[in-house]
Amino acid sequence: MKFDPASLRYNDKGLIPAIAQDATSGEVLMMAWMNAEAVAKTLETGRVTYWSRSRQSFWIKGETSGHIQTLRDFRVDCDRDCLLVMVDQVGAACHTNRRSCFYTAVEDGVEVEKMAPMA
Repeated sequence: MKFDPASLRYNDKGLIPAIAQDATSGEVLMMAWMNAEAVAKTLETGRVTYWSRSRQSFWIKGETSGHIQTLRDFRVDCDRDCLLVMVDQVGAACHTNRRSCFYTAVEDGVEVEKMAPMA
């Protein structure tokens, strides 16, 4: 069956969450939003493209930072309301210059930083 981005279940703002995962290590890198056009652009170009809610514009990961995400695999969850983009990540995925956005753990009710910024 041919994939149609319109077949996904977007929220009331026309967005769907997309989780980026390192295709080699399996590490979860980040979560961002896509709309139907960002999904289509990602699949057409192989460069992961998100929708920036703050800027109200497309955001091709790495376009300004050089921290590029190249698409390796694109998956849709069973409810069709969340995406998993498996990527080759160059450099940091997080805007804090860390490999992953998920660097804060909660242990015994206390926040603990688990990852230092990339050198």
